[in-house]
Amino acid sequence: MSETLRVGGFTPFTATDYPGALAAVVFCQGCPWRCRYCHNGDLLPARAPARYEWGEIVGFLRQRRGLLDAVVFSGGEPTAQPALESAIGQVRDLGFKVGLHTAGIYPRRLRRLVSQLDWVGLDIKALPENYVAITGVRGSGDSAWESARILAAAGLPMEVRLTRHPRITSAAELGQVRARLRQLGILDLTVQDCDINHCLDDSLRQQLVETAAFSVKSD
Repeated sequence: MSETLRVGGFTPFTATDYPGALAAVVFCQGCPWRCRYCHNGDLLPARAPARYEWGEIVGFLRQRRGLLDAVVFSGGEPTAQPALESAIGQVRDLGFKVGLHTAGIYPRRLRRLVSQLDWVGLDIKALPENYVAITGVRGSGDSAWESARILAAAGLPMEVRLTRHPRITSAAELGQVRARLRQLGILDLTVQDCDINHCLDDSLRQQLVETAAFSVKSD
């Protein structure tokens, strides 16, 4: 029997996770990176007990045909699970559009999925050479930027976003990331602040507190 998707969380309704569509979000369990500002630490262990059975999710979606437009696979890192492709096929068979939130960790797997996706939210974290300071994994930047090239070449609708902590990503590097994305034909980058209250690396919160205190004293 083939493995089914391991689901660590589920949002039955959202108007913000797929542009212009009402969607449900499936949070897939597991991620091989340990990004310092990650705020979904409970989704990182690949073999943590599933909080939802995939069959339950499919049953729910059957009842929402005509009410929801799309299903978004998020995480964790959805492409870490071989069962993702089958799950996407089931969702498409139900008539839903399919969105994917990914950090681009597995570009070869992403390439196989592109034709089955309607929209992608891609996380770009830094210049390739600076990824290891965030993810703790050597070569992670090469994988992420290869995924960006794959998606840009496919012409798939997408949003590229960067989560920024000022002690990790300088304004200068942010400009360099934008310039390198433009070389790939990706003209827009959404920059979002990290959730310092739920960072995997708690020292990031303290660093921002210290920065704010220094700013007040300087004023």
